[in-house]
Amino acid sequence: MVPFKMPILVLTLYLLQGTGASLIKLNGNGYEDVVIAIDPNVPEDEKLIQQIEDMISEASTYLYRATEKRFYFESVSILIPKTWQPKSDYEKPKHETYKNADIIIEVPNSPGNDIPRIDQFGKCGERGERIYLTPRIIRGEMLNVFGPKGKVLVHEWAHFRWGVFEEYNEDNPFYQFDGKNVPVKCSEGITGTNKVYTCSGGSCSIRDCWTDPKTGKLNKDCMFIPDKVQSEKASIMFMQSIDSVVEFCTEKNHNRFAPNLQNKMCYLKSTWEVIQDSEDYKKSTPMMAAEPPKSRFSLKQIGERILVLVIDTSRSMKVGNRLNRLRQASQFFLLQIIEKGSWTGVVTFDSSATIQSELIQIESDVQRKTLISRLPTVTVAGGGAHICSGLRTAFMVVKKKFLTDGSEMALLTDGEDNTTNTCFEEVKQSGAIIHTIVLGPSTEKGLEKLSEMTGGMKTTATDNVQNNGLIDAFSALSSGNAAITQRSIKLESKGITLTNEGWMNGTVIFDSTVGKDTLFLVTWTAQQPEMFVTDPSGNIYKNFAVETSSQMAYLQIPNTAQVGIWTYSLKSSAQTLTLTITSRAANPTVPPFTVDSRMHKDTSSFPSPMIVYAEVHQGSLPILGANVTALIESADGTTVTLQLLDNGAGADSFKNDGVYSRYFLGYKTDGQYSLKVRALGRTNTQRSRSQVNRAMYVQGSINQADRYIIRMSKDLPTLSSYFDSALQVNTDNLIPNYANSKEVFVFKPKGLRIENGTVIYLAIKAVDKANLMSPISNIAQVYMFTSSPKDQNDSSPGTSISIIVLSVVGILVAIAIIACVIVYLLSNTRTQD
Repeated sequence: MVPFKMPILVLTLYLLQGTGASLIKLNGNGYEDVVIAIDPNVPEDEKLIQQIEDMISEASTYLYRATEKRFYFESVSILIPKTWQPKSDYEKPKHETYKNADIIIEVPNSPGNDIPRIDQFGKCGERGERIYLTPRIIRGEMLNVFGPKGKVLVHEWAHFRWGVFEEYNEDNPFYQFDGKNVPVKCSEGITGTNKVYTCSGGSCSIRDCWTDPKTGKLNKDCMFIPDKVQSEKASIMFMQSIDSVVEFCTEKNHNRFAPNLQNKMCYLKSTWEVIQDSEDYKKSTPMMAAEPPKSRFSLKQIGERILVLVIDTSRSMKVGNRLNRLRQASQFFLLQIIEKGSWTGVVTFDSSATIQSELIQIESDVQRKTLISRLPTVTVAGGGAHICSGLRTAFMVVKKKFLTDGSEMALLTDGEDNTTNTCFEEVKQSGAIIHTIVLGPSTEKGLEKLSEMTGGMKTTATDNVQNNGLIDAFSALSSGNAAITQRSIKLESKGITLTNEGWMNGTVIFDSTVGKDTLFLVTWTAQQPEMFVTDPSGNIYKNFAVETSSQMAYLQIPNTAQVGIWTYSLKSSAQTLTLTITSRAANPTVPPFTVDSRMHKDTSSFPSPMIVYAEVHQGSLPILGANVTALIESADGTTVTLQLLDNGAGADSFKNDGVYSRYFLGYKTDGQYSLKVRALGRTNTQRSRSQVNRAMYVQGSINQADRYIIRMSKDLPTLSSYFDSALQVNTDNLIPNYANSKEVFVFKPKGLRIENGTVIYLAIKAVDKANLMSPISNIAQVYMFTSSPKDQNDSSPGTSISIIVLSVVGILVAIAIIACVIVYLLSNTRTQD
């Protein structure tokens, strides 16, 4: 890991939403509309396209056989960067974008970090977000490391589509069972040897492992090296690189004793059992053919961005100064968010639609100001809203110059129109992407459907001006196809309501990765405030461009903003102020620090919790040790603040992976909620290589548990299936701590016959004051090891002491044992020296 001193501050906003907006459909047995995107930073290489197709074809056959003829890849779209040379067989994308791509081919921004990885934040059986592969993997250059690329993809696809986990454990590759050190593997039929493999100065050597006499464990450098020639067919989630491995572990050959993520996350279920529980499996039946149909490919090249603002000016937009706020946010979007080279138009609608601006290509500030001049004024507000009329007119604007395929419509409305479903089919056939920004409390389901069916974003903002939600929503409309270094990045978004004359002061930190096209935006509700910005050298900026009629002002920093701490000060009379600060990457080849936030599912109902996720990263490198806070705003404008954690406890599945998580159960009313995440670097903040293996999983929950029930057994199936009948541990002295905190419990395992080599399995449930009980935790195991007489400090004869130390995190929703360690089992009979 590489430490860095400069703190970071990054914001994003999304509607509370679940996994990414994947376009994949399972039609019969074939996966259709799989999207593979080649990152814009990948150098042009026409051969790579054919190699991607070869990978899919290999994977399709492998997947078909591994799933007993149930699944294969039917159709795949490959997104080709705009910077590559156009070809006649390249089509124009429709709903396919980088944001909804299922597989990204990227150049790692850490040399040599050519590893397949997956964004997988959820629980067992929950789909992942996205698969990442590198060109070297696609070209087959990593064959000796990961095996054939088609098998690699199937391994990652099982994570992505069915929510299964690794069956190996690189951190702890061995466990103690029946008096022996056993490799973590699945199935047990995989043969091999335990060796220490080291390389130095260009030469490598293999030597035998050794056993630590104090712990009975193998030395930490020892690893299991599988035999080259195998007959065992499982398992793909253990080591797909073995030639004979062509199946997933099933209930019959699954190793439930191995301490791997699959067992911990899925409560000892095999990967095939989890797949069988999936929606895909339940809606499919095996095919008869020996081989799957051939995969079909579409090559689609990203082109210039085409976007039309479709703005609601109906009479309901006069409520709460909505129309002026919409103008402020639209102007901010045209000034700072929409990228240079994009084609942009403006359409307004109430009961009918009007073209305010045909498509204009943005080449300089001249075009931006022209478009701003065409935005609706505060005085304009007509009759009722007819959203379909606005969309149809926007399609007409695009068709005058381009096909509507892949064009974008940013629909800005308060949602007070229940006839949206009348144009669903037209929208679908247009091939356009519809982004919806809903201002106010509307819960019109048709608006959500417009975004869902077209792969667009769905965001919401309340009438609470102080939360700055509408400008945040527009900030999320940066291009889904532009390189991250070209996108606008939000560094600050905040508001304040002053009851008397006062100040709004603060600081923002610019690190070396940002600073280009920096903008400070201020809005107010009554009178223009005094505005000052000071750079790290002490230079004061006052030359804000003021839009009095729109009640906003902005300051553009020339060239690249100076690295360091900037301060801002706003002096104002009693009113509401908001401040937004955005910038872009300082260097087109160095990705900035960014945050991606999401919820683990689209909807929930009390008391079932939602999980907030925030992934902090620089390119492909996760950022560890950041201070991450989520602000969740309900439909009535109320905001809840959550501290997100990357500690492997509570809702956070994996420790130190750069994904910060927390349960959210603070919803009090039905309706839409919006999410804003703030990430601030600390002195111990570090970049880390992407994690192939994650730390031990620990579940947690929302409520402070009232008590714990710990049970143990020498038989794992008994504890797993018949927890309530297993031997209970006395937990009178174990008082549950606060949510997500770690606590230690020491006890003697009474009631079981214990001798050298005994393995004890332990599990926990949490109970709250209302007697609501959590599910069973993961199952931890302890190996009871007898020390030799010379290691014993207690010289009294006939002593038998067995002490187990449990480190647990537990609350009501879920509970887990983090670690379980045996201190010593002293022998009953002592040998006198």
